[in-house]
Amino acid sequence: MRPQGSQAELERRRERALALLAEGLWPVEVARRVGVDRRSVRRWKAAHRSGGRQAVKAKPVPGRPSKLSPEDKDRLESMLLAGARAAGFASDLWTCRRVAELLSERLGVEYHPGHISRLLHAMGWSPQKPQRRAVERQEELVQTWVKRDWPRIKKKPGK
Repeated sequence: MRPQGSQAELERRRERALALLAEGLWPVEVARRVGVDRRSVRRWKAAHRSGGRQAVKAKPVPGRPSKLSPEDKDRLESMLLAGARAAGFASDLWTCRRVAELLSERLGVEYHPGHISRLLHAMGWSPQKPQRRAVERQEELVQTWVKRDWPRIKKKPGK
């Protein structure tokens, strides 16, 4: 499994470990200071010994590259922030199927709705459950009740 962190962070961690090893610290102590397993430090040491600094460089992230460019992701985010109604949907609720339709129509990129959640999560979005509220709800009256009546009827903690 690939460790957490960007390519630059992984390389910095390995370089720091190699510097600590060069100072004469034991691999166990280096592992504790860097926050990795001792076997990783020994593996980096052996790789460095056989291949130099190039051998401990971080490898590219495996997997298929994204179909969306960074500019496309920015455009998608601005469309999502504008709301589903602005995109032509009946309600302001975004679903994976709706986002897939939006990507297909506006950006010409096909995504299966089942994979949209991964894309949105990678962009920093998280699933939200819409709050159900009555159509007749009067927000001002609710706020007045919460400030005036709720403290009076709320149970007070015992001494």
